[in-house]
Amino acid sequence: MSAASCLRSEDQFLCSICRDVFTDPVTTPCGHNFCKKCINEHWNGNDQYLCPICKEVFYTKLELQVNTLLSQVVSQFRQEAQQKASSSSSEQQAAKPGEVPCDVCTGTKLKALKSCLVCLTSYCETHLEPHLTVSGLKRHQLMDPVENLEDRICMKHDKPLELFCKTDQTCVCMLCSVLDIKTHDVVPLKEEYEGKKAELGKTEAEIQQMIQKRRLKIQEIKESVDLSKEDADREKAEGVQVFTALKESVERSLNELIETIEEKQRTTEKQAEDFIKELEQEISELMKRRSEVEKLSRSEDHLHLLQNFLSLKAAPPTKDWTEVSVRPSYEGTVVRAVTQLEETLSKEMKKLLAEVELKRVQQYAVDVTLDPDTAHPKLILSDDEKQVNCGDVKKNLPDSPKRFMRCANVLGKQSFSSGRFYFEVQVKRKTDWDLGVARESINRKGQIKLRPQDGYWTIWLRNGNEYEACAGPAVILSLKSQLQKVGVFVDYEEGLVSFYDVDAAALIYSFTGCSFTKKLYPYFNPGLNYGGKNSAPLIICSVNQTE
Repeated sequence: MSAASCLRSEDQFLCSICRDVFTDPVTTPCGHNFCKKCINEHWNGNDQYLCPICKEVFYTKLELQVNTLLSQVVSQFRQEAQQKASSSSSEQQAAKPGEVPCDVCTGTKLKALKSCLVCLTSYCETHLEPHLTVSGLKRHQLMDPVENLEDRICMKHDKPLELFCKTDQTCVCMLCSVLDIKTHDVVPLKEEYEGKKAELGKTEAEIQQMIQKRRLKIQEIKESVDLSKEDADREKAEGVQVFTALKESVERSLNELIETIEEKQRTTEKQAEDFIKELEQEISELMKRRSEVEKLSRSEDHLHLLQNFLSLKAAPPTKDWTEVSVRPSYEGTVVRAVTQLEETLSKEMKKLLAEVELKRVQQYAVDVTLDPDTAHPKLILSDDEKQVNCGDVKKNLPDSPKRFMRCANVLGKQSFSSGRFYFEVQVKRKTDWDLGVARESINRKGQIKLRPQDGYWTIWLRNGNEYEACAGPAVILSLKSQLQKVGVFVDYEEGLVSFYDVDAAALIYSFTGCSFTKKLYPYFNPGLNYGGKNSAPLIICSVNQTE
């Protein structure tokens, strides 16, 4: 007989009294089998000897003998079952830390496959077999293996916790619902489980969404750190550039100061050398006269002395050296040099900072093109929509809501409602132009006033040399040279619009404290043609960052 067939008929070898495999099986006259010990203990103390199964009455206590054949079959069944259990145990894995062990295994505890809520025991695959094959055990409630099975039994009624009390939000047994909480809202454990499981699904989705948001935030922070490093590296490079230039300027001033002092010293030494040479020449002449006078004074020749007296009496002509001095004054030399250095550094610093600032805003360069749907009928746009000038002929164009009809204006196609952007426009060889940004909701039909309160942030040129910021009232701009290329920078959140002289790397003017809430568009007006005097176009240029 195979082990599989033995296990399938295991209930044939169970004593109906002890519900275990026969030990010394005996057979009653009615044909039923029992353990010898079980039937004798069942009959002891009873007046009648009944078969526990069919209730047939035996009037005298029977001296039953062990059923040899059945005993052999049971013995073979035990051996085969033990072999299968041993083989199954070798295939199964021992319970690892954190896994529920089988409560029946002796020695090495195997991993439990199921837990029984009736037996309050966890079983491995081998020891679970009776619960899957024996009719009496099949009715037991099995579940995935868990520890602390006693926690799943009602402490008051010693029954499985099969219901859920919604009123008290706790698990209860059947007797609890009947005896203790009759009026409470009680549902089967499975029903509440399904509801709570659905809620947990939502919670899991929400948590997953929170995790994703935080992962995105981590990525955002990492990207911010990377951008910060780029900014830091750029700032360090710009700082090195600025301070190196200032250091070189200081060194030049120091060298000039030293050269000035040394040149003055060389001049002094040359002057002293000339004075000494002249003095030595006079000394030589005087020594010669003194010798002649001395010789004449010792003469005994009366006539000779008198004849030469007048020519030797007077000293030879010499220079008056009383006020002559060769001590130069260095007082104030260093002070003057430092003052000059301060002026030089101030100019140099302003120039360097302007260059750094221009380089910084040029990072936000955007590609701007002109929008023909907004252009005044007299304006002529290039095919690439990068150039515009004013013609003399008014084209027959539809008066759409977007189009300027009174002033020779045109907007860029691109709009901006956040962040920073920058573009450059060539304005050379022109006598009149307007340039800047405008709000989407500006007036395009009637009288237009270029001022912030009407949605325009612009500067303009009039009569070839009159530059103004249209700040309402206008601000006259004093520039050292004619503008050739103008840079326009906008920081939307900061409320800033700045204009730069690109060639001079200098700030022209800034509108600050602006409040932007609508879309902004680049704004252009090339000015009227004026008989060809102002025919040159405004040209939107590609941005080449300054070195």
